[in-house]
Amino acid sequence: MTSERISQFRNGRYTFDVIDSGPLDGTPVVLLHGFPQRAAAWNTVASHLHERGLRTYAPDQRGYSPGARPRTRWGYRASQLRNDILALISDIGGPVHLVGHDWGSTVGWAVSAHSPQLVSTYTAVSVGHPAAFLRSMLSSNQLLKSYYMALFQLPVVPELVLKQKSPVAAKGLRNAGMTQEMVETYRSDILDYGALTGGIGWYRGLLFPPIGDIGGKVSVPTTMVWSDDDVALGRKGIDLTERYVTGPYELDVYKDHTHWLLDEAPERLAASIAKRIGV
Repeated sequence: MTSERISQFRNGRYTFDVIDSGPLDGTPVVLLHGFPQRAAAWNTVASHLHERGLRTYAPDQRGYSPGARPRTRWGYRASQLRNDILALISDIGGPVHLVGHDWGSTVGWAVSAHSPQLVSTYTAVSVGHPAAFLRSMLSSNQLLKSYYMALFQLPVVPELVLKQKSPVAAKGLRNAGMTQEMVETYRSDILDYGALTGGIGWYRGLLFPPIGDIGGKVSVPTTMVWSDDDVALGRKGIDLTERYVTGPYELDVYKDHTHWLLDEAPERLAASIAKRIGV
């Protein structure tokens, strides 16, 4: 593992920013954020992991880092999102313990299925295995919960709806469980930072899903963390996830919590991650 801090890494022509913190000689843990948040959303969770001797790497992913904002849908296809994290793991010197929330969880599943030799353990937060998620759309109300994914395929309109002063955006985020403070962070870290179109690009890239990145089973030891007040992700896809993990598996359900576990339950989430890692 590298003994120097990593503030950036590259994948092809794109440059990504990274928050590298914790003890330099600590066991490496890669933390992947979701939408609409950036790497700093992990800060409180990371501080608890540092207390356990773990070193954390939280990248601003594709579309969020200023040096990695493709302009087309093609630039956000699943294989590219996966390869970005493989490039980071290569710089770290891998293997690593991997953790993902929301969209970061989807990337984590893809990395774990594609390159299990580089992933010591995987902790998925909120979003189950992609194949389980797709199956849940056919056997539950998940399709209704995911209506916004279709809306995000439209050009320009989502950006107008989610713009700085839009009451629709603020109401939607609050209904999803965000506090007013979190909404203000969204405005500064996503809107003011110019990351909104890039973040929506992940949804638009769903038109290009390589089969291997969706259906691959995961052999690494895995924990699935889900909260029962998550308005976007229902239980069915979570229950189906175990079918796609061939290694040791545990489901950890947080009662009376929303989708935003990094903000609502950082100490407990750090404990779940540490338990899977074994520290």
